Amino acid sequence: MSVLTRDEAQTRAQFLDVHRYTIALDLTTGEDTFDSRTVIQFTARAAGDTFVELKPAALHSVTVDGTPLDPAALDGNRLALTGLTEGPHELRIHADMRYSRTGEGMHRFTDPADGETYTYTQLFMDDVQRVFAAFDQPDLKSVFEVTVTAPEEWTVLGNGVATRTPEGPAGHWTIAPTPLISTYLVAVAAGPWYSVRTEHAGLPFGIHCRRSLAPHLDTDADEILSITRACFDRYHEKFEEPYPFDSYDQAFVPEFNAGAMENPGLVTFRDEFIYRSAVTDTERQTRAMVVAHEMAHMWFGDLVTLAWWDDIWLNESFAEYMGYQILTEATRFTDTWVDFGIARKAWGYDADQRPSTHPVAPDPDAVPDTASALLNFDGISYAKGASALRQLVAWLGEKDFLAGINVHFARHKFGNATLADFIDNLASATDRDVHAWAARWLRTSGVDTLTPRVTTADQGWTLGVTHDGSRPHRVSVGTYDLDVVDPAKLVARDRFALDVPLTEAPETRPGRRPALVVLNDGDLTYAKVRLDPASWDTALRALSGVPGALTRAVIWNAARDMVRDGELAPAAYLDAARAHLPHESDLALVQGVLSFAAVQITDRYLAGADRRAALTTLTALCRDLIRRTEDGSNPGLRLTAVRHFIDAATQPDALQDWLDCGSVPGGPELDPELRWRILTRLAILGAADERVIAAELTADPSATGQEGAARCRAALPDPEAKAAAWARLFANDDLSNYLFAATAQGFWQPEQADLVREYVPRFYTEAVALADRRGPAMAEVAGRHGFPVHAVDQDTLRLGQECLDNAEMIPALRRKLADQLDDLERALRVRGA
Repeated sequence: MSVLTRDEAQTRAQFLDVHRYTIALDLTTGEDTFDSRTVIQFTARAAGDTFVELKPAALHSVTVDGTPLDPAALDGNRLALTGLTEGPHELRIHADMRYSRTGEGMHRFTDPADGETYTYTQLFMDDVQRVFAAFDQPDLKSVFEVTVTAPEEWTVLGNGVATRTPEGPAGHWTIAPTPLISTYLVAVAAGPWYSVRTEHAGLPFGIHCRRSLAPHLDTDADEILSITRACFDRYHEKFEEPYPFDSYDQAFVPEFNAGAMENPGLVTFRDEFIYRSAVTDTERQTRAMVVAHEMAHMWFGDLVTLAWWDDIWLNESFAEYMGYQILTEATRFTDTWVDFGIARKAWGYDADQRPSTHPVAPDPDAVPDTASALLNFDGISYAKGASALRQLVAWLGEKDFLAGINVHFARHKFGNATLADFIDNLASATDRDVHAWAARWLRTSGVDTLTPRVTTADQGWTLGVTHDGSRPHRVSVGTYDLDVVDPAKLVARDRFALDVPLTEAPETRPGRRPALVVLNDGDLTYAKVRLDPASWDTALRALSGVPGALTRAVIWNAARDMVRDGELAPAAYLDAARAHLPHESDLALVQGVLSFAAVQITDRYLAGADRRAALTTLTALCRDLIRRTEDGSNPGLRLTAVRHFIDAATQPDALQDWLDCGSVPGGPELDPELRWRILTRLAILGAADERVIAAELTADPSATGQEGAARCRAALPDPEAKAAAWARLFANDDLSNYLFAATAQGFWQPEQADLVREYVPRFYTEAVALADRRGPAMAEVAGRHGFPVHAVDQDTLRLGQECLDNAEMIPALRRKLADQLDDLERALRVRGA
């Protein structure tokens, strides 16, 4: 299959104006394929040739202006249209298209809980070609009219209001025509959905899920709709352009590859966001943030769309920033930037220190085609880009920032825009040199490091900053003193603004030297920060006593970065966690610190006896947290501690007792998520077998139960179980994206390194073959979950580098392997340090 190049897209955009797609989909023709009929009305600006894209199972007919073309002329995914005259044309295409099990195109899923079937589209980047024929690029916007024939008992959802047509089959639906949108934003979801509908601001709102999840949606419907209404209203207070579509549906769909997708009028979410087990308030906040993020896309991405994929930050960075900011302003989740600081920014920092780093807004030549563009949907385009915007607002002021955004919307609504357009529009609202700021922040890669130099002076103390990097930073500096009554706590003395690099010699500040000096207090810039030695000593003694969760997040991130850079021993980080997490009040911080301690320090940065000692530290820490929450005062903290205790347990006894009793002593009751979590750990430790797994699956035959069973079976410390799991992963192609991920997650376990040693070299060759067969979505899953992360040794690194050097592989897998190997090399350096 050919990928579309930027040059080809520019040529086609200069040649064509696309006016209208009329699309008829028939979802009643079988379990493997569906019928797709497309009529495209377009105008050629001159006589010449072009092409249309589609990836059919069978191409039945093609006509241009009533003249048939030979379907055999389809070359891969391209059908040439030659000899076009200047003026209007009509292209008609009839094809059978394949359903997907990989979350691409038209995904089809049968719910094991009740046998009901659901389909939905995910047409991002170039997957529209799997559903209907299209001139598939973001700057050829068009009106889309879609009709769908579906089983009689199904409901059909789309970008506009969907209506069951009185004439014809009972299952015939017509979706209201869209305004001008890009091909990748067309959406259809069809199945026996359970729906909760309401109206807000004169528009129909709806939330939808599988019928088997209906009780869980009912439990959370008020919360989801309340968040949706609050965000909708707040966006209208900030943006002068009103919401540009005729309805707002949110469909929670099965086996979704991303967190969500911003289809206009029909946002699709992974249906794990319909919680069937207990979750923490931070997880509810995450769901709310995704709701806010996707709603921001109705303006950033849908109303005004990038012209080419080098400007994906115009979509994702803005939606990321606005999602967190709107949630903070409009809902009960007022500390969202703490979670961003401890979790999302880490994603950006890690991505930005790998060889695959790229600027937030890369040079157009660095994104020559759709395959390379797909690689840039990463922590840089999301977290770093959002951090850059937060710094921009701190520097520019929100008033001018919003004024520039509203100019941008007004000038480009229902059209396309570039980085240059956006910067020009922003510059029109301020006297500041936004173009210079963009060049320094958006066109450069890598992470700056800010290191304080604190000295004592005759009349006070001074602060200097060593700046390793090139970007200007406006930061807040927080100063703190030890509490005279309780030295385990600190009190805030002062917070002042500082521009880095310093343009003048450090000024002397009055008073004695503070016990703690924190650069980037408030986390308004994107940079690694360090603490001076005296401040670090204070933090080690009193970190949990620092006022302000966002300040503590900055300090924990500094410790995290120091571990990754070989400047702080992993065991010292664990000691700090052991000392301070039992007293931490912010749940996002507890979750973030425990996750880094478990996933990176315990499983990667430590080995052998050191790893076992680290697991003991983690279980002791979690026991402290469980004891602290016996009074029921913080169920989210207790749930977090229980989860991490399960994952770190080195002996099965306590876990088996919990499973047998159906509860943790003092709570919580074991819901399906906790039961499968315990059973997975028991399987890893050799304390569960197929009989127990099968019995649990009988009790929970849901989709997540199927995934839990797949994970447990792959985790069994048995050669036959490992061989069977490997065959399911790489010898057969019948696993869906989610079942593949679950099986891969169970397969590799640090406790079973000797048992799976023979599979480490096999991974590279077999992952390459799988990616070639199953495409980029499965390549990403295989590279993320199938990689032997536990094998931190030179042999694994050498094998991987040889694979990268010698094997032909699709770009999605190459990027994922390169990142995994860079992380592996970093782990080896940390161990060596």
